[in-house]
Amino acid sequence: MKEEIINLTQDVSSSPLYNEDFAPIPKEKRTWGLWDMTAIWIGMAVCIPTYLLASYMMKAGLSWVEALVIIILGNFIITIPMVLNGHAGVKYGIPFPVIGRAAFGIRGVHIASVVRGIVACGWFGIQTWIGGLAIYAIWNAMTGAEASNGLDIGKFIGFGVFWLINVYFIVKGTESIKKLEKYSAPILIGIGILLIVWGTVQAGGFTTVLKQSKQLGIPTAELFKTENGLFLRLNPLKDKEGNIKAKFCRLTVPLTDSKSYQTPWIPTSGNITNIPVKNLNKDTDLEGLSSGIEKLQVEFRAPDGDRFFTSSLVTVPLAKQEQKGFGSKLFTYLLWLTAMVGFWATMAISIADITRYTATQKNQVRGQFLGLPGTMALYSFVGIFVTCAALINFGDVLIADDAPWDPVSLLGKFQSPAVVIIAQIFMLIATLSTNIAANVIAPANAFSNLAPKRISFTRGGIITALIGIIICPWLLLDEISSLLLFVSSFLGPVLGILICDYFSVRRKKMNLDQLFTVGGIYSYKKTGFNTAAMVALAAGVFTALLGLWVPPLDFLYTLSWFTGFGVSYFVYYLMMKGRKVAV
Repeated sequence: MKEEIINLTQDVSSSPLYNEDFAPIPKEKRTWGLWDMTAIWIGMAVCIPTYLLASYMMKAGLSWVEALVIIILGNFIITIPMVLNGHAGVKYGIPFPVIGRAAFGIRGVHIASVVRGIVACGWFGIQTWIGGLAIYAIWNAMTGAEASNGLDIGKFIGFGVFWLINVYFIVKGTESIKKLEKYSAPILIGIGILLIVWGTVQAGGFTTVLKQSKQLGIPTAELFKTENGLFLRLNPLKDKEGNIKAKFCRLTVPLTDSKSYQTPWIPTSGNITNIPVKNLNKDTDLEGLSSGIEKLQVEFRAPDGDRFFTSSLVTVPLAKQEQKGFGSKLFTYLLWLTAMVGFWATMAISIADITRYTATQKNQVRGQFLGLPGTMALYSFVGIFVTCAALINFGDVLIADDAPWDPVSLLGKFQSPAVVIIAQIFMLIATLSTNIAANVIAPANAFSNLAPKRISFTRGGIITALIGIIICPWLLLDEISSLLLFVSSFLGPVLGILICDYFSVRRKKMNLDQLFTVGGIYSYKKTGFNTAAMVALAAGVFTALLGLWVPPLDFLYTLSWFTGFGVSYFVYYLMMKGRKVAV
């Protein structure tokens, strides 16, 4: 692999496009080696959204094996454009907003970089909220206070404290980020392995734990229609011997007079998989339930000495019609594969923000392949395994809806305050290492690029942190799948244009001095916008979103990252092919 580093040949420090944070990093100041590149990916990949990824797939009906294969494949796919796009960072020592000036123009790049920055701000807010929940759990463990299932002031205080910790690293700069990632990576890998050992020992066997995964994909309760009327099927969790953990259930039934009726606690020892709804009450609103307008609710409980464990209250849905055939299964696979690729799509665009700190292409390529796919697979499996173990090991988990997929909630179930506090501190390290590297560096550079002489990296980072509050992250956490899919429609086209421009159009050659020159070759006739990039970006986004608006073309939206990437790459190449490209 040819190792080439390009330096400035002119003094461009007076240019309005230049600041010290954007200046090409000389080879002698690039201190990130192979382990640093690997460690930063371990630090970024070990996060609660990674831990939760498989849960969303399993709730959608996939097995744990299918979910894990999609996660591995998706991360291998995204690592390929990641290392391609990281090439320019090593060769020229500059961040994404500066590299993007070549393809988009010195003004056009703002569209790409700010969209990427806003997405990162959203993730920053989500991760900061999760870190705040860990602080909230630590406080409860220290004081003996009861944790709330809803939003309360304690969670917002935890959010504020963790937000300030993030701001500290923003102010200290990239060298502090490197140290954070370097020393936290081995700790995080060790925690993952220890969690698997804990689950195995407590549940009495590795395979015993994994057998519980089937229960996680079954709805707690559902209504189904037959020729004989409407029936209710209940599926509370079972222990490893096959016994139902919940001993009683209680139903809230809508009535025809717009009121509701609550049944007494009913033993679960009888037939609970085929309950005639009409028998629950003579005035049951069967028509409303059949149409989905009215909802039936159920909760479960189990004795625990002189008290009871009670489940959350579940709204019972109408059973979905089972889709058979390889085609429907393939569609589900592709949907989640696209979401998985979209998980790191933002980093694929701005990876040069990190690779500019390493001196060789070998380090950035090997480091990324070593750090990303393997870590994502490990921690996604940890999430699956430990949650399955919790079904056996914790008596208060009575239904799949209450399975502690969120590790913060899981750790809160341990009785020992010391265990909870230590574990939550490690959780804070994981969340912090992800947040700073993945969700601060890129948007800080993006906002700095809007006015390089007035907005430094630090100020850009503070802007990122403030937007992370404004987007109300506590409202976004449950919509991660649809959010990733929608974002992919914008990020795939940007990456397609960047890779096409750098490899297919310019053959890895850019004029470093001109990237900092107003009115230069990257000003594109002084407009600051490369028309080809704007058209290609619009074409890619429009094609991907077309599937959202036109139902017969929904596959375009399902595959939004791939659709946008391919269309924008092709359109950009065709429009630039006939031009004489100046470098």
